[in-house]
Amino acid sequence: MRDIKERLSLFWIFALLNYLYADVVALWAIVGSRHPFQGFSQWLLMGSAVLMEIPIAMIVATRLLPFRANRPANIIAAGVVTIVNGSVTFVVPLLTTLRPPAFPEYLFFGTIETVCTVIIIWQAWNWSEVERTSQQAAGHSSDEPFKVYETPA
Repeated sequence: MRDIKERLSLFWIFALLNYLYADVVALWAIVGSRHPFQGFSQWLLMGSAVLMEIPIAMIVATRLLPFRANRPANIIAAGVVTIVNGSVTFVVPLLTTLRPPAFPEYLFFGTIETVCTVIIIWQAWNWSEVERTSQQAAGHSSDEPFKVYETPA
């Protein structure tokens, strides 16, 4: 896989699938539990939706954004989800008595998700202008995904 955009997009897909399946496992744990469950507030659900939209949007944005916007977008987006995921999965449950449903599974998925987003940060951080130029010269990538070509009259 030569194209860094393709690689980063693939890592975002991998992270997203892990986020989604961790939530499915948590829902199974809630539904299968005999304990009463208090629903989440609308604001918490909205925050969760916004947080999940980050990797969804980055799958496409990584492919379409030009280098100058792409690199910082990946670093910032992966940084945000790494901090939130690390806090929710590791810090809060390990320092307090608050535990998500299916806690061992959350630790498993959280570790994979965190490693993946740290890899995204690392890949984007080390993505250089030289690599971008060499990819374009080889015909692997373009910073102008929507360039309109005019046909001669």
